Amino acid sequence: MTDRLPNHLRIILPMVLAAGGLLLQGCMIPSLAGAVGQNIERYKKIEVLAEYEGLNDQTVAVVVQCDPSTLYEYPSVYGNLSMNISRRLQQNVPGIKVLAYQQVMQWQYQTPSWSMLAYGQIAEELGVERVVYVEIYEYRLHPHGNQYLWDGACAGSVGVIERDGWDPDAFAESWDVAVKFPDITGVGRESANASQIEMGVLSKFVDQASWLFYRHIEDKYPDAI
Repeated sequence: MTDRLPNHLRIILPMVLAAGGLLLQGCMIPSLAGAVGQNIERYKKIEVLAEYEGLNDQTVAVVVQCDPSTLYEYPSVYGNLSMNISRRLQQNVPGIKVLAYQQVMQWQYQTPSWSMLAYGQIAEELGVERVVYVEIYEYRLHPHGNQYLWDGACAGSVGVIERDGWDPDAFAESWDVAVKFPDITGVGRESANASQIEMGVLSKFVDQASWLFYRHIEDKYPDAI
């Protein structure tokens, strides 16, 4: 076909076709850039400020309460949360002095009626200025009535007792914290063991409960990870 074209068109036509190919490829560049940009945004980290800075430069005790049925079925939850939240606060809150979790648990053991005490009295007996009071009201590793799937969940309230506050017998601040692990449904028992699920649930709860008290970095879109 090109043999029938004038000489000047024989030279120009291949250039036009080549340019057209570049244009078609160029159309793909914005799409590719958009996909890369979305992926970067999906995994972006953000800095989040503390919701409560009243633990800074204070003596603090972490007190964990679980209902008897949870303690009976999962006895390690109580100590696990006490230890890890205490350590996380000690490592990250400026100027804080956290009472050793072993001392707090020993006091709870030796004071069977401690949960009936006024909040201010709990702080006084522990000899601290602040108490981070964690009450777990839901904890499980399986869906209700189904032992063949993993569906870990931990939910509770986190409150702060200020011994020198205007009302030491009421929480100065409080929050509800609820986490799930794994994030997808339908995970069977053959895919993981109880220790892995428990580790995942408790790790997420410790993160969410501790992050209330210090500046930290977290995923901008945690559900997308």
